[in-house]
Amino acid sequence: MIKGNKTKTQRNQSSEKLFTILELLAQTGEPMRLLDISEKLKINVSTALRFLKTMEKCGYVKQSPETLKYYLSYKICALANKMITRNSIRVIAAPYLRDLSHAFGESVCLSVEQDMKVVYIDVVDGPDQMIRSMQRIGNVAPLYCTAVGKAFLSGYSEQNLEYFLKATELVRLTKNTITDNELLKAELKKTGNLGYAIDNEECELGARCIACPVKDHTGSIVAGISITGPVMRLTDSFISDRINYLIQSSREISRQLGYEEK
Repeated sequence: MIKGNKTKTQRNQSSEKLFTILELLAQTGEPMRLLDISEKLKINVSTALRFLKTMEKCGYVKQSPETLKYYLSYKICALANKMITRNSIRVIAAPYLRDLSHAFGESVCLSVEQDMKVVYIDVVDGPDQMIRSMQRIGNVAPLYCTAVGKAFLSGYSEQNLEYFLKATELVRLTKNTITDNELLKAELKKTGNLGYAIDNEECELGARCIACPVKDHTGSIVAGISITGPVMRLTDSFISDRINYLIQSSREISRQLGYEEK
């Protein structure tokens, strides 16, 4: 037990040292020599070098080949920007999610894409709280068989889509799941033309889902809004009557994120 606690303490101290180096490089704002980092933080050179090499391998630190000085890369900025964007999306989208849930009488989700998967970041339950367990905040779902996932995939370049198809097994979850690459491509083309995607009992029998993409100032799809309900309520005619409300809501959120339609 004592040995285990000691190991845990050492790991905690190592983490602290790594972050102090990170903070030092950020606060200094200029490339630093290994010796200066070691002296400034009062840690030995070999320890400082080990942490710097780890951060360099992960892409957070770079070393100048000319001066051999270390400096932060922009990867940390990219992470911060993603977090700020996601928080902004949640705040902006919140009233629209509530309005959509009321208008459709169904559950509404806000999602982002991460590592070629759907990640749910906000949910508004419908009156009867019919929502799949995977659609809880923080949970993940496949791209290829969910409506919001198709909305994300519809924005993929041809090259990125081919990479996704090679890296992903299209597992059949229901009899309606699309597991053929060409059929999925045709479905994504249809999604792009319509401006919204449909999950027609492809992820779970008895449940349908419709979704629209949300874009930022660069025109990139950064989020998606989806509405889930039973097939008996989310009929073709019901969707046709109300889909413009979902489309307009996603467009308004996109405009607030700086997107300008051409």
